[in-house]
Amino acid sequence: MDFELLAEELRIFLDDVLHGDFYQRFQVEESQRVIKDIAIAGNGEPTSLTDFAQAVSLVGQVATQAGVLPGCRYVLISNGSLIHQTQVQAGLQVLDAFGGELWYKLDSATVAGRRLINNTRQPAKASLDNLLLAASLCPTKIQTCLVDVDKRGLSPQEKAAYLGVLKRVKDMASPIQEVLLYTIARPSLQPEAPRLAPMGAGVLAEFAEDIRRLGYTVSVSI
Repeated sequence: MDFELLAEELRIFLDDVLHGDFYQRFQVEESQRVIKDIAIAGNGEPTSLTDFAQAVSLVGQVATQAGVLPGCRYVLISNGSLIHQTQVQAGLQVLDAFGGELWYKLDSATVAGRRLINNTRQPAKASLDNLLLAASLCPTKIQTCLVDVDKRGLSPQEKAAYLGVLKRVKDMASPIQEVLLYTIARPSLQPEAPRLAPMGAGVLAEFAEDIRRLGYTVSVSI
């Protein structure tokens, strides 16, 4: 990571949005002319970055100097696979110091589902352990993308396994209180694209109610 370039580009962009004609150039509606969040995400797992904590700190400092933070959210979107590493934990503590939050990706709670959706072989227990550890370091929300694969919908097995994980999280007195549900919002560029479709609105709504019954706040984006 070129940290000097990161800082320069972020300063230029925020200045363009806050003081330039960014909104006019891109014809953003008046009601939408607001910075809702600064998000660390990307093509790959952001916490795998060397000196991850330094990047979190730098982004937070630049956004604070620009007057954007603490007025908007500061969000890290992560699959949580590296939370057990010391440098990642340090980054989460920096994020917390800036009032930020982690959106922890949990798209499936079964071995087969995680392998299919996320192409991961990480054991479910390791994922749960990392989730609980993350929540002890930084405000954490669970983010879940429901994808309809081969028009099968949400299987009873996937549903039961996912709700089982949330129940265990609740039983362990974790501070996690919120689940963010969403589905495919644009055409997929993955090789498996012909097999993928957005999960139905009714399925999402029903699943959200199941989660709420466990005591969580749930938001649904379609």
